[in-house]
Amino acid sequence: MTIPEIPLLRVEDLEIDFGGPRERVRAVQGVSFSLEAGRCLAVVGESGSGKSVTARCLLGLVGSGASVRASRLELDGEDLLTVGERRWRQIRGRRIALMSQDALSSLDPLRPVGAEIAEALRAHRTVDRARVPGRVIELLRQSTVPDPEVRARQYPHQLSGGLRQRALIASAMAADPALLVADEPTTALDVIVQAQILELLAAKKAAGTALLLISHDLAVVAHLADQIAVMHRGRIVESGPAQTLLQAPSHPYTRQLLAAVPATHAKGTRLSAAPGSSEPISPNSAAKIGSGRIRQEGGGTVLTAAHLTKSFAEPDGRRRTAVNDVSFTLIKGETLGMLGESGSGKSTTAQLVLGLLHPDAGEVRLLGRPWSDRPEAARRPDRSRIQLIPQDPLGAFDPRYTVRRIIGEALGASSRRDVRRRADRIGELLDLVGLEPGIADRRGRQLSGGQRQRVAIARAIAPDPDLLICDEPVSALDVSIQAQILDLLADVRDRLGVSMLFISHDLGVIYHTSDRVLVMKDGSVVESGTVSDIFHHPQHPYTRALLAAVARVGDTPDPALTGHRAEPSSRPTL
Repeated sequence: MTIPEIPLLRVEDLEIDFGGPRERVRAVQGVSFSLEAGRCLAVVGESGSGKSVTARCLLGLVGSGASVRASRLELDGEDLLTVGERRWRQIRGRRIALMSQDALSSLDPLRPVGAEIAEALRAHRTVDRARVPGRVIELLRQSTVPDPEVRARQYPHQLSGGLRQRALIASAMAADPALLVADEPTTALDVIVQAQILELLAAKKAAGTALLLISHDLAVVAHLADQIAVMHRGRIVESGPAQTLLQAPSHPYTRQLLAAVPATHAKGTRLSAAPGSSEPISPNSAAKIGSGRIRQEGGGTVLTAAHLTKSFAEPDGRRRTAVNDVSFTLIKGETLGMLGESGSGKSTTAQLVLGLLHPDAGEVRLLGRPWSDRPEAARRPDRSRIQLIPQDPLGAFDPRYTVRRIIGEALGASSRRDVRRRADRIGELLDLVGLEPGIADRRGRQLSGGQRQRVAIARAIAPDPDLLICDEPVSALDVSIQAQILDLLADVRDRLGVSMLFISHDLGVIYHTSDRVLVMKDGSVVESGTVSDIFHHPQHPYTRALLAAVARVGDTPDPALTGHRAEPSSRPTL
C-alpha cells in the first residue's frame, strides 16, 4: 500500500485585499494549491494577475496595508497566518527563501554581494563562522558566477544584470531552505547561463527541495515544473500536470498565452493577433505615433560604431576589457539584434552608443555626425534623437516622480497654454503601451514589473527618436504583454522609420524582431549576419552553442537539464 505524500505547503481559499476600508482591491481570490518536497509547481499568468502577491504572502511580505485570509496556509504543518515578525525572521531564508525578479533593488547597493550572501549564512548559523568566506565563494560558483573570488568583492552596480541575478540566487540558496520561491529567477540570464541555473534548480529539486516557480517563460516552465497553475485576474483558471496543460490547454486564456510565444509564429506576423486573425488583440494603433517620418526602405545611415574598445579596472587592480574592437552600422528603419551571454559586452556597447561611457578607442557617429567625441554640452540638443528602453526600469525612474512626470520629462518643457496638449499626449502614450489612465498618478514602486517596463517604453518613444536602444525591453513581461509590446515596437519602427539596437537573451525575440544579428562573446563580435544566416546557418561554435541551449516549450523535460540539444536545421523552433 502506497502512503500518500504529505504536502510541505498547503494553501486553501487564499484571499488578499489591498487598500482602505472604503476602497478595497482584491488581488487574489480563492486560490488553492499544495506542494510536496522535491516537486515544482509553476504559477504563470500576465503581469498583475496575482502571481507575485501570492508568492510573497508565503513569506509574510505582502505589506502592512494588506489583508490576508485563508482556510489554510501552512508550511510543514505550521500555520503561517498566526506567525509573528520574530518567527518570520527565523523562517525566511532558512525554511523558505525568495529569489526575486528585481536583483538590483533586492541587493544592498552599499555592500559587496559576498557580504550579502554571508549575512544569510551568519543569521541562520548554517556553517561555522570560519567557513563563511569559503562557503560564499562556493555558492557563487554553484550559481555559475565566473571569477567568484573577484565578484564577491564587487558591488551590485558593478555587475551585469545576469551576474546580479546569479548573486541573488546564491544568497537565496545560502541557508539551504526547504522551499524556494523563485519569482522569475532566469529573467536576466542568457540561454547558456539559464540552462546552468535550471540544472542547479533541478538538482535542488532532486535533493528534496520544494520549488514554487513564477515565470512568464513557458519554455522554462516546461522543463522544470511538475504541475502548472495558470492565474488570471487573481484566480487560478486552470491547473494540472505540466505537459498535459502545455500540450492540450482547456482554458482560452492559457491558449492565448501559448499562442503569444514568439517561437510559435512565423517571422513578420503579429504576435498579439488572435488565432486565425491578422489583427492585434489590443486596440491600440501605431497610427497615433508621430506624423512625419514614414519608414523608407534603404534609408540613410543612422548610427556608425567603428572599432569601439572599453576596459574597466577590477577590484584587484587589473583591467578587464569589456568591449574589444566592435564595429557595426544601423540604417534608417532597421533593427539590429545583439546576442551574447551576460558580461559579453552588450550593455557596455549600448552605453558607448548612448554616450554614457567614453570609448578608450574607436568612435560613434550619429546621423553622420560625430557623437562620442563631442562634449556632453554639444550632444545635449541631439539627446532626444537617441533613447533608451532599459532592462531595469525601476532603477532608471526617480522614486519621487509619478508616471505622469516620468513621461512628461521626456516631452521637454512646455508653456502654460500647452498643458492640455501635454496631458493628452501622456494619455495617448499610456494607451499605446496598454496602460490605464489611472496609472499616471502612481510612482514606480506602486507598479508591477510589467507595468514599469511599459512606462519605460512610453517614455522612450515620447520625443519621436531616430534611434532606440532596447536593452532587454521585454524581459520583465509575461508572454501576452510581451507580444503586444513587440508588435508596438514593430509599429513604431514601421511608422516612424526609427532604427533599433535590440539587446536580448531571448533568441525567439531576437529572431522575431531583427533584420541583422551581432553575436558577442568576451567583448568581441564573433559572428554577424542576417537573422536567417545566424539562426539557420551559424558558423561560430559559440553561436551554435547558444542555439543548442535554447529551452523550447515543446521539448520533453530532461531532469538533468544538460543543455545539450540537437542543432536547429531549418527554421528554429525557439
